[in-house]
Amino acid sequence: MSKYTGIGIGIDLGTTYSCVGIWENDRVEIIANDQGNRTTPSYVAFTDTERLIGDAAKNQIGMNVKNTIFDAKRMIGRRFSEPSIQKDMKHWSFKVVDDGHDKPIIEVEYKGEIKRFTPEEISSMVLTKMKETAETFIGKEVKNAVITCPAYFNDSQRQATKDAGTIAGMNVMRIINEPTAAAIAYGLDKKSSGEKKVL
Repeated sequence: MSKYTGIGIGIDLGTTYSCVGIWENDRVEIIANDQGNRTTPSYVAFTDTERLIGDAAKNQIGMNVKNTIFDAKRMIGRRFSEPSIQKDMKHWSFKVVDDGHDKPIIEVEYKGEIKRFTPEEISSMVLTKMKETAETFIGKEVKNAVITCPAYFNDSQRQATKDAGTIAGMNVMRIINEPTAAAIAYGLDKKSSGEKKVL
């Protein structure tokens, strides 16, 4: 018997935007969020009163640049000392510090206090938003998910992505490469019996 029971969703956790889909009526249905958009900004913002995720977070960035987090995917599973992190830090409006073990930690002011979050925790907030979007559409709780990651992600980055899903309260069935997900989607859309070459 399968260890996965119940509904499963697919989440494309993107650097700038994320989306969630479900297999329904012999096709993949990409689910619109509470703003009616099929993609949700991968942004998380912290204010004096609340935490905002997605469109709400991105829309207020001009008024709250230091506490609006994006690009968490660029940090996930990486070391603080990596040249790519050091280079990206020059372009981020939010503060990233070393946690003392060469891991990047995001520092924000939330409800009047300084708080620190790992990239996995920030990504889990985006994943939670995608999970809630699916649950609203389906009308029941979702536990199982497949999450995409870039083909170039190393084992550490893949595990960190899986950890983010676990923090979000999901049973991560698989982490699959984005090109693989695209190929599967293409194959599901092109139901034909003959053999074809796709260039």
